[in-house]
Amino acid sequence: MAGRRRVSGFSVVALCLLLVALVGCGGRTATDPSPADVQRVLDRRAAAVLAHDAAAYARTGTGTGFGNLSAIPLAAWSYRVRGVERSGDTATADVELRYRVQGYDRGPVSAGRTVRLSRDGTAGTWTVDSDRPAKESGQQPWDQGAVEVVRGTHSLVLGVGQSTTALRRFADLADRAVPAVSDAWDGDWSRRVVVVVPRSLEGMAGLLGSPASSYRGIAAVTTGETGGREHAPADRIIVNPDAYGLLGSLGKQVVLTHETTHVATRADTTSATPLWLSEGYADWVGYRGSGRTAAQAAPELADAVAEGRVPARLPTDEDFGFTADADALARAYEGGWLACRMIAEQWDEDRLDAFYRSVGTHDDRAGAVEDALHEVLGTTPDDFTARWRAYLRTRLG
Repeated sequence: MAGRRRVSGFSVVALCLLLVALVGCGGRTATDPSPADVQRVLDRRAAAVLAHDAAAYARTGTGTGFGNLSAIPLAAWSYRVRGVERSGDTATADVELRYRVQGYDRGPVSAGRTVRLSRDGTAGTWTVDSDRPAKESGQQPWDQGAVEVVRGTHSLVLGVGQSTTALRRFADLADRAVPAVSDAWDGDWSRRVVVVVPRSLEGMAGLLGSPASSYRGIAAVTTGETGGREHAPADRIIVNPDAYGLLGSLGKQVVLTHETTHVATRADTTSATPLWLSEGYADWVGYRGSGRTAAQAAPELADAVAEGRVPARLPTDEDFGFTADADALARAYEGGWLACRMIAEQWDEDRLDAFYRSVGTHDDRAGAVEDALHEVLGTTPDDFTARWRAYLRTRLG
């Protein structure tokens, strides 16, 4: 109030000093939850999860969902508060959840969560009302219901809404996939996989934080971070039970082996690795030893070659988009597979592994394939493409 020095007998300075004791002059009230206040509540909540202590968990707020995750063998579980907004006696916290599955994850899975809290008017304490996936984040399995766990020799299967018998079949397939991948891939990897089987396609989409239409017809995907060993701590094979259930026995095994290959090669897969190589290599391992001919495993590309439509180039990353035409998507996968199959046959399998790793050592895409073709295979992009096109004619014509 410009020009006024006193208010109702109190100096402005004195009034401000009096208010400091209550709210701080211009500051937050004493009952506002700071990030530290919320962090303390969530730290107690995390400790309760790791201790399997339902009572301690309930003392931090809602106990909803605690039983859904109790069967998961956890090695670590923690929260990091990134921000808090208050509205009256409620607050919303932006939180990062980090957790590791015992014996399977080299590093933590990270997931964004939105945690809503309320204040107890009597005690003045803050407790959790809900803990849900953040707007741009996918669900975790326990967000969809009680998680059943089936252990295999080399696998851990987390299922929601699936029978124990069905989950055991997934464990058996994964247990065959892991040795098959280890026999083909000579790189260092954990030789264990975590397979997540939701109730339906919609459940799969929820875990991935995407519309169900993006994955219709896709039997499974593998989630994980590329960019080198330190950025590849925890992969998950997520199954679409609707599409997977339509496959025959060989198809089911090929899919699980394909996805397991992505887990094995993750540390050597970077932004420099084109999809024709990462997907083609995974298919090569999946079909390796199956006895399937090129024409049997690549029917869409075989039809195109028979009609004289031999691709002029290797598939681009855009060709692998899930929204692409189904036949075009199939031809992209088949073209990448046959490129890797050609390397294994015309050079050898060790050179194929070395080529894969060499591409991944580059910082970006530019020049990565060209350098690896020269250094590992002693060829050029033009020569390699010409050999690949001739290989398609020979194997599919």
